[in-house]
Amino acid sequence: MLKAGSFEFLDEVVAPGTRKIFNLAIGGLYTQKDISVPIAVVHGKVPGPRLLVCAAIHGDELNGIEIVRRVLHSSWLNNVRGTLIAVPVVNVLGCIQRTRYLPDRRDLNRCFPGSMDGSLAGRIAHIFNTKVLQSATHAIDLHTGAIDRSNLPQIRVHLASPKAEEMAHAFGAPVIVNAPIRDGSLRGTGEDLGIPIITYEAGEALRYEEQSIAGGVRGVRRVMESLGMLTMRKRGRKIVKPVVARSSAWIRAPESGFLTLYCSLGDRIRADETIGMICGPLDDEGVLIKAPHSGIVIGRTNLPLAYEGEAVYHIARFDKVTEAVDVVGEFQTHMQERSAEQFTPIQNA
Repeated sequence: MLKAGSFEFLDEVVAPGTRKIFNLAIGGLYTQKDISVPIAVVHGKVPGPRLLVCAAIHGDELNGIEIVRRVLHSSWLNNVRGTLIAVPVVNVLGCIQRTRYLPDRRDLNRCFPGSMDGSLAGRIAHIFNTKVLQSATHAIDLHTGAIDRSNLPQIRVHLASPKAEEMAHAFGAPVIVNAPIRDGSLRGTGEDLGIPIITYEAGEALRYEEQSIAGGVRGVRRVMESLGMLTMRKRGRKIVKPVVARSSAWIRAPESGFLTLYCSLGDRIRADETIGMICGPLDDEGVLIKAPHSGIVIGRTNLPLAYEGEAVYHIARFDKVTEAVDVVGEFQTHMQERSAEQFTPIQNA
């Protein structure tokens, strides 16, 4: 069996069959206290791909942090082939402040590939790009919905990249959205470098959601299996193939007021169906919100307040909506069972 050589990372060496913790310096506080990004590297005894799994590029998106932590402490990682580069919190400064953004109010995921002559966000993006991303051959970027918004577990990917498409299907989220590359995003920089990247979206900012976390851990493992980094497990149940949305769009509030929403994540809606109502605080009746087209709810606001034009529901459209409904329903059932099996409260010593 071919043995892996040592892995060089951040000017240090990780020996085959070992793991090492790194702290990537990204700057300092006003007090000149250093700030660093925590990184764990797990390097296998056998050669293979170098997979980056990162979370909290938006500092308030917490589900991914727990996904990375659980992956790192999973027993199956002991037999990894290749290298896992795990970054639970990319935007450390945003996480400390419980905000999506950096202190300069920039969105880090719009600042890649970055520059050391640019803004704070641009400099952090440059450091992460050159020191971390470029050490990988593949990447999974973990996200949630924005604050007061929830996302159905889904993969966003540029399907023009065959390798990224393979990773998207392997992950096993119920819905795949063909998402165009956004300027300044990590995915865009990865595509420019020839590094396939998929984005897992699930849950809400500033919240842990067990089903989304369990689905993320399972998805990371399945991608690692598909890349040959782990031995493929025997699966006791039928594998449901994800469904690819042909398009998606937000339904927006027709006027300002108080929201009553009738649909949940994963629900099927039909064209012209009443899916919510918005009214004033003294109104007896409100303005009904109608679905402009059929599809499945893959995102929604959790806040019962909206200004005119604010996003209310994110609806994905499919060629075969019934098939999509079945896939989403089976995924949700499986994740409920998995969450119940895996969740064990910590006992006091």
